[in-house]
Amino acid sequence: MQGFTAGRLANTVDELWFCEHPPVFTLGLAADRSHVLAPGDIPVVPIDRGGQVTYHGPGQLMVYPLLNVKRKKLGVRALVMGLEQAVVDLAAAHGVAATGRRDAPGVYSDSAKIASIGLRIRRGCSYHGMAVNVDMDTEPFGRINPCGMENLPIRTLRDLNIADSIKRAAIDLTPYLADTLSLEWLSPPESEIH
Repeated sequence: MQGFTAGRLANTVDELWFCEHPPVFTLGLAADRSHVLAPGDIPVVPIDRGGQVTYHGPGQLMVYPLLNVKRKKLGVRALVMGLEQAVVDLAAAHGVAATGRRDAPGVYSDSAKIASIGLRIRRGCSYHGMAVNVDMDTEPFGRINPCGMENLPIRTLRDLNIADSIKRAAIDLTPYLADTLSLEWLSPPESEIH
């Protein structure tokens, strides 16, 4: 992400990257280490995004919007709201109520967090992004105050009968991201998505 962003030219095409990570706690630039309660054997890694501490691990879809936000005339708040709205729209398509929060970026169903957002803008371009809890072990979130919030309940898309795999979540979420972020979507065949 950093290399891609550093090497971008004015005409570099925007990209969305999807992946999942091995278990790791990440600390944003302004993170308070006191929110890391008992990491155990999971590494704690400082990174250059906004936000506090969060957990990433298998079964969580990472969405990295590598966008020229300056060219798109897209402010940070609008980018955050676009990411949130894509997950809200996906949930709504499955009959599940979800919402974003201005005071604590991310997506919530009832009071439980299903997606977290932490971004960085450099040279007018975004990187880092959104973590969507798809079908994962949420126990590690109990070892931290997720996003600096004590006792924050965490829920997965599988819990809500929305998606049960990373691949399905990525396929289903992409058109909503393309819509909310005003991206041209060139859909590959499902057989090419791993």
